[in-house]
Amino acid sequence: MSTNLFDLTGKIALVTGASRGIGEEIAKLLAEQGAHVIVSSRKIDGCQIVANAINESGGSAEAFACHVGNMDDISNIFAHIKQQHGKLDILVNNAAANPYFGDILDTDLGAYSKTVDVNIRGYFFMSVEGGRLMRDGGGGAIVNTASVNALQPGPAQGIYSISKAAVVNMTKAFAKECAQHGIRVNALLPGLTKTKFAGALFSHKEIYDAAVQEIPMKRHAEPAEMAGTVLYLVSDAASYTNGECIVVDGGLTI
Repeated sequence: MSTNLFDLTGKIALVTGASRGIGEEIAKLLAEQGAHVIVSSRKIDGCQIVANAINESGGSAEAFACHVGNMDDISNIFAHIKQQHGKLDILVNNAAANPYFGDILDTDLGAYSKTVDVNIRGYFFMSVEGGRLMRDGGGGAIVNTASVNALQPGPAQGIYSISKAAVVNMTKAFAKECAQHGIRVNALLPGLTKTKFAGALFSHKEIYDAAVQEIPMKRHAEPAEMAGTVLYLVSDAASYTNGECIVVDGGLTI
């Protein structure tokens, strides 16, 4: 199944939000390079479909449901990884929540809490648990999916943009403190990408057209275009442990 881009043979990788979109493409590409991929999202059915596709193509994958906004689910998935695999080499924090699209002044507590619980608390404790396994195993790589909204808030996406800005600074904090353990921590900042998650943007023509005009290539990205950057960041080609953090804009908005 390998496309022979980078050799990840023997690596154990956990990808969250991997039942579709960017996460699915990342999971499949890591598996193509030889990694055993744990395909995770809130619902097991979607995860199993992706894991089955990987296995049927000659790769190695398993499905495990985990809602990263639920602390018990986080504990359960890492207990499973420790028991079944004894290590974790790669963690891709890709699951995210964006339940509210509208005026920031109309944001309610439920939308705020759901966004923060998944995008900030979830990423933080997934990184803590994953980082502990990597530290015990001698190192690893973590990649957080942020957003270009972290740099410039998107219209009608206030709390989501705020949470993604937190992810960027979180990435830098983990990168500096985890380097001593041989753990690399980086962030991917997708721009306008055609996913179900971003459906609200694509259904609002005025917002979509304005966003495309800001992109040098004058088009949106496809999920598969994000996966290659993540592959590079988790590969030995990106090996360094000096506490730096590469933040990559993967959304064709340079």
